[in-house]
Order: sequence, then structure tokens, then C-alpha cells
Amino acid sequence: MKRKIISIDEEKCTGCGLCIPDCPEGALQIIEGKARLVSDLFCDGLGACIGTCPEGAISVIEREAGAYDESAVMETIARQGAAVIKAHLEHLSGHGQTALYNEAIEYLIEHFIPIPDHQVAERRSSSATQHPSPFAGCPGAVARSITREEHGAGENRSKRSESELRQWPLQLKLLNPAAPYFDNADLLLAADCVPFAYADFHQDFLRDRIVIIFCPKLDTDIEGYVSKLAEILSLHTINSITVVHMEVPCCSGVKYVLDQAMEMAGKKVPVKDITISIQGGIV
Repeated sequence: MKRKIISIDEEKCTGCGLCIPDCPEGALQIIEGKARLVSDLFCDGLGACIGTCPEGAISVIEREAGAYDESAVMETIARQGAAVIKAHLEHLSGHGQTALYNEAIEYLIEHFIPIPDHQVAERRSSSATQHPSPFAGCPGAVARSITREEHGAGENRSKRSESELRQWPLQLKLLNPAAPYFDNADLLLAADCVPFAYADFHQDFLRDRIVIIFCPKLDTDIEGYVSKLAEILSLHTINSITVVHMEVPCCSGVKYVLDQAMEMAGKKVPVKDITISIQGGIV
């Protein structure tokens, strides 16, 4: 495949090694007195190493190269400790690589590796408007125990609730934008965790609404989600939209996806934005 990747001018390179720390992915090494690109798979082509080369020996070109592999990169980076992980996350975020950033975060969570504190840059849209990145979300990965009041057997048990689900599937990735149940619908956009945190989700939010669920932190195709939601808004008359998300920073991405989709579709629909606390209440 043809993609952007760094190129090193061996005549200009003095082998000083200043570029090495700026490549946490491990794509560069000093070999025989020269900086060398040791693996196409580890080079993301974003050029973080360019700025620290005093000789101007590094540039970004477009050529045939193997696809960049974030999982392989994270396997290498994770062994180097929190400082290198932090540098890599800030590198991806600073270059607007949301999908790769999310993939890196997901790798850390899946392998029970602590996510270091790091700066998350603003996400640049295709227009002049800038939106704060909704995908940072590191506080959302912090383990927390929630203390509940204990009740005796049979106490405070309400009548069995009935499901208010009105359609299938629910996940945005699986939905057909042309499905007839979207006609004149009241939509409910819910983050994946909300129904588990908020006990009366069916009665208070889902009743009489068509639900769409996704996770702006772990789902990788956010731009695809924006496009699909925009298509739903374009194809149907939507009466209202209720957005329900958790209080952790990454969950604000639900509202971000909706805002971008409405802008893309050129639609203005009444929106109600509700935040649920980790304790299970409405903020």
C-alpha cells in the first residue's frame, strides 16, 4: 500500500541520535553511525522525529510501505514504561489520530496496563471550528468501588419491570439508516454503560423512543458513526433526540458525534443532553 512514511537522507545524517527519543514507536535506531528506519510497521508517518534533527536529514514522503500496526507498536511501547506510553499517546493525540489513539487506549485496558496522565490535544475538524477532543477519557478507566446500601431479603423490591425496547439492533454500527422505525421517531442516543449505571433506564429514557447505542472511547470508527447518524437524520423526520451519557470525559463523545452528524446533515433537531453519574444518578 502507498502511504506517508519517513525518509532519512544518509548523507546529511550525522548519527547524533537526537531523533530517537522522539520516536516512542521504536521505528528508528542508530545503526553503523546512521539513523535507520528499522520497520515500516512501526512508523506512523506523522514525522515527530523531524523537528529534533539538527541536520534536516529526515522528511516525510509517500511510498509503498507496510500498513502501520498500532497493536504491534503498543506491544513494544508497553514494555518501555509509563513515560514512553505517555509520549506515544500525546504524539497520536497531537496529530489528530483519534482512531489510533483509541486503539492504543483499548490495548492498555485489555492488558491491564495503567493509563498514564497525559495531555490530549484539541481535535481539528475539516472546518475552521475546533472541538475539544471527546476521546481523552482517561479518568473513565480508573477502577472505582461503589458502595450500595444493603437490604434484607425481600426488602425494597419493586414489581418486575417490562422491557421498553422498540427495535433491534441497537448498536449504531449494525443499524440500517433506511429502517422504517426511524420515521417520525424520538431518538435516544445512549452510551453503552448508561443502562448499567442508571437503574430506571427503560422507564425514564427508553420508553417510546428508538435507541442508538455506541461507545465513543472503545469503538474505533467514529467518523463512520458520524456519517451513518447523518444519513439517518437525512432520510427521516426526527422529532426529538435525547442524549444520555456517563459523567466520565470520554463519554462526552456521544454528544460530539451527534453535533457533527447534524452539521453534516444540515438538520436542526431539538436535543436534550443528560449526564449520568458513576453512582447512578442524574447529574
